[in-house]
Amino acid sequence: MLIDYVSLIGGLVVLVVAGDVLVRGAVGIAERLGIPALVIGLTIVAFGTSAPELVISLGAALDGLPGIAIGNVVGSNIANVLLVLGLPAIIAVTSCRETGAIRNSAFMVLITVVFIAMCFHSPISRTDGIVLLLLLGLFLWDSVRATRKHRRENGRCADKSAEADCPKEGEEEVGELYEEVEGVPESPALAILFIALGLIGLPLGAHFTIAGASALASAWGVTEAVIGLTVVALGTSLPELATSLMAAIRGHSAVALGNVIGSNVFNLLAIMGITAVVVPLGVPQEVLVLDLWVMLASALLVLAFAAMHVTIRRPSGAILSLLYCLYIFVVFQFGQVG
Repeated sequence: MLIDYVSLIGGLVVLVVAGDVLVRGAVGIAERLGIPALVIGLTIVAFGTSAPELVISLGAALDGLPGIAIGNVVGSNIANVLLVLGLPAIIAVTSCRETGAIRNSAFMVLITVVFIAMCFHSPISRTDGIVLLLLLGLFLWDSVRATRKHRRENGRCADKSAEADCPKEGEEEVGELYEEVEGVPESPALAILFIALGLIGLPLGAHFTIAGASALASAWGVTEAVIGLTVVALGTSLPELATSLMAAIRGHSAVALGNVIGSNVFNLLAIMGITAVVVPLGVPQEVLVLDLWVMLASALLVLAFAAMHVTIRRPSGAILSLLYCLYIFVVFQFGQVG
């Protein structure tokens, strides 16, 4: 069993490192091409931090392990809200006043409902996958539209007479997520090397992670979905958690909300969309009973935070983190193989 633990943990480490290297390289290229900060934050970094989930879910689906494929995404979305919003708030207060937060969180709730409906018409078909990818295109288009509006407002702000119409302090933070990425290569050649290393490391890490997770599910007497919802999901959420923790330490904790929304949207639309187009996915029964509803409740919680302009402080952060621990406990209690 030791080799299974080594395979799982080692695979997750390779995934996190490869995903980080890929993000650095992608941001380096994006900056060289003059892509605006808002697009980098909402798309490139969000997609890059979701890359481990993509290779895990796609690899698991191809290996005939839909429990890990779906559990990984659902569990990651739950961890993103309860843990990625909760832990940074223990370090520094997290503001939910970002520009566009209400619109983007409402869109996240909408696609969560759409995804749940697809799950109850299992398997998630290639047609469903195409629908998810079309919704992803809508999200990206809206991000570009928001970027253009943001740039026009910034242009007006160059004129002191238009100061009243300028964005208030902190409103630009939705696009500052990319600034939390350290070690962005300045050389295009080095950036391309980073991207290549990331693209090589991700499938390699996914292979060892899936092999270890599948073996441990049998050894622990739980379903593969349980391992996907907990151990694998938590491991692949580490990039989002690390990004938000570093943002909190540096006093930019407000970017945590944009990080969560962007990553959750990509998890459902890009990862499940691409995976379903390649391999139709059967949905495990235990996911239908509990986990999808916890994911929906988490999405609604984010929408409520954004709508009420909540500031998440230390007590609330601790409660969110404890709720995640309770969720993990319940999943393992009821995920035993009968």
